[in-house]
Amino acid sequence: MWKYITKEQVQEFLLSLNLLDNKLNDKDNINKLYSISNNIENNYKIFKIKKRNGKFRTIYEPNYTLKNIQRKILNNILNNKSISKYAKAYKKGTSLKDNAKEHLNKNIILKLDIKNFFESIQFIDIYNSCFPIEYFPKEIGMLLTFLCTYNNYLPQGAPSSSYISNLVMKEFDEYIGDYCDKNNISYTRYSDDLTFSGNFNPSIIIKKVRKDLLKMGLEINDSKTHIIKKGNRQSVTGIVVNEKLQISSDYRKEIRKQIYYIKKYGIESHLEFTNNNISEIKYLNSLYGKINYVLQINKDDNEFIEYKKYINKLLKEKRPKN
Repeated sequence: MWKYITKEQVQEFLLSLNLLDNKLNDKDNINKLYSISNNIENNYKIFKIKKRNGKFRTIYEPNYTLKNIQRKILNNILNNKSISKYAKAYKKGTSLKDNAKEHLNKNIILKLDIKNFFESIQFIDIYNSCFPIEYFPKEIGMLLTFLCTYNNYLPQGAPSSSYISNLVMKEFDEYIGDYCDKNNISYTRYSDDLTFSGNFNPSIIIKKVRKDLLKMGLEINDSKTHIIKKGNRQSVTGIVVNEKLQISSDYRKEIRKQIYYIKKYGIESHLEFTNNNISEIKYLNSLYGKINYVLQINKDDNEFIEYKKYINKLLKEKRPKN
């Protein structure tokens, strides 16, 4: 299709994607895109954040210009491409609740994790899944892929990376999902978390998933493989799914404890006692968000409805009057 396309037509195609800064002329904008793509690693700030398990996650934050370009690639190109119905993360209108409810009240839950998920998605996977030759001149497809990668892999922290991961995983999701549907097994994927539920032999699923992930250069993180049978607490992406959707008792207990201490000692004394240096309003807003999360999963939880009213009252008292 693009065999006889001229250089001028390639540039026109690139301009039609509306990725550029309107303050510059067309030539300067095109040169700017190629300059960034040729020095892509210099356009990121890299830092690490601590995870709950004490390990660190590497975050790649693009600079202002590259971030805007990636957002336009996401909005103008990638969002027009469909992802699998089995993918529940990074999808408008879906949430952790949507992922968890597929596994409600099941006999067996199998949870698998993909090792080094983002960094294991390579340049060629992104090119083929997002900017293939069928729809983009090769030069443009390669340029767009460079603009969405770091050192030839998918950087966690770029605004385009999450949706790209769903596009790369679409074929896998459809294949595994179709197999599960035929065998009366529920399957969902929330980023790098794969969840299966129903009545099945977990070893068969693990073997099948391992084999198909390896074809993509991906691996199962065996240390995070969990098989949970009915009678034990079954949780999916932090939500308990045994009989009804509910936030874990530990999460609820921690909120309950904080409410108790605020009521007994007052918020100022509570923060001082716990050596918490954040402002009262910031702390209350954080607690309010946690309560809202509980109510998002179970909107009829009367205990947490009262907590929400109480914290909302405190916030109104603390906010400066106009």
